[in-house]
Amino acid sequence: MSRSFNAPPSTPSTVGPQLVNEFYQKKALIEAAKEQYFGQLADTTSMPKNMGKKIKRYHYLPMLDDANINDQGIDAAGVAIATTAWYVTYPSLILVKSNATKAASLVTINDNASGMVATVGADDSAGAGFANITLTATQVKYVNATKKDAALALNLGATALQGSGNMYGSSKDIGTISGKLPALSEAGGRVNRVGFRRVELEGTIEKFGFFDEYTQESVDFDTDAELMSHINREMIMGANEITEDALQIDILTSAGVIKFAGNATSNASINNDDVVTYGDLMRLSIDLDNNRTPKHTKVITGTRMVDTRVIPACRVAYIGSELIPTFKAMKDLHNNPAFISVEKYAANGGTMNGEIGAVDNFRLVVVPEMTKWAGAGGDATATATHYETDGRYDVFPILVVGDESFTTIGFQTDGKTVKFKIFHKAPGEATADRNDPYGETGFMSIKWYYGFMALRPERIALIKTAATL
Repeated sequence: MSRSFNAPPSTPSTVGPQLVNEFYQKKALIEAAKEQYFGQLADTTSMPKNMGKKIKRYHYLPMLDDANINDQGIDAAGVAIATTAWYVTYPSLILVKSNATKAASLVTINDNASGMVATVGADDSAGAGFANITLTATQVKYVNATKKDAALALNLGATALQGSGNMYGSSKDIGTISGKLPALSEAGGRVNRVGFRRVELEGTIEKFGFFDEYTQESVDFDTDAELMSHINREMIMGANEITEDALQIDILTSAGVIKFAGNATSNASINNDDVVTYGDLMRLSIDLDNNRTPKHTKVITGTRMVDTRVIPACRVAYIGSELIPTFKAMKDLHNNPAFISVEKYAANGGTMNGEIGAVDNFRLVVVPEMTKWAGAGGDATATATHYETDGRYDVFPILVVGDESFTTIGFQTDGKTVKFKIFHKAPGEATADRNDPYGETGFMSIKWYYGFMALRPERIALIKTAATL
């Protein structure tokens, strides 16, 4: 067998092949970092020991924000309480499943309540009384106390507040603002009291891992002298891809801004005309501007947590390779090509993994393993020009991630330890026991923790679109 170690000229050693090489792991970790797409934007949070498996953080809402709902306001001339406005917050649990009868009642209550509509999906338990519920928001503004009381009577764990302590909220209407400015009279008095609210963010950490077994002979007689190096690399690369997929799904499901291309209003209504346009991207950029999403992005560039750089004046949009033709053919509002190739603006290596170019305020990053909703669109049997599955259009995400929008446990090292815990026991005395008395079998295992927490969901946006072939 050809050996990398213990083989001096003309006098081969009888010790045997070297099976453990720590450099394998270091090299594989560097390669894994180069394959990160979503992880490069994460704010990395290190979970201390003996502190449980949940990450929690407070987010304080701005005073002049619609989300700052509280009941601390005092009725006063100039800043009057809207006594007919009630804000009901539903627990996220009912967005997944709830009693079918209550679901139907919830639909009735929510219709025409400030544009919020609840829709009931298919029965998920073969008629046993449960159905999927989708709300356009977990917090609903009711225009009168009757609807508020009816919502609370369903006993779904909802809570209600009379929104009165944020003056004019996020309104941009001149009439609304001028009517609620906190004017004071000469005598002052107990007027214009406001309130403040914070929300609790939570993320859960889970453990993942897998292992591989091999025999002494598989090493001794294999023609690849670097067999163990390759296996070690593939294990780490596999763990990297698993976590990237999990992170992608978490970001997709945490998006606070969701739009559909064209005239579509849901996945099922997407057809061949609902392909993303420059106008869709421009309007999405305006929404993110209104949500105060930064136009600079910090990315992790290497294998150390502190090794970062700032990508200026942009937001990152992740796309699948299927959307490359759509973006390269895109026209702006003046019918000029909207796509700018990366080599025309990149300097000094200031690009991200997978970056191919830019459109408007978005830098496009192609993720080879970008997921999609296969066959979730409308009927595609009448056309063969778009991606489809089983006669229905595939729905592709364009995922925009603003800076500091989420945190996770990354794959990077701190220079001393790795986030992957790898065990390798070569065949021999270390593995010999009553189940393998000859010590002929060895193994390698890898485990790691993964956790995700959305910090600013309003900075994560999603456009759902069809894609042309």
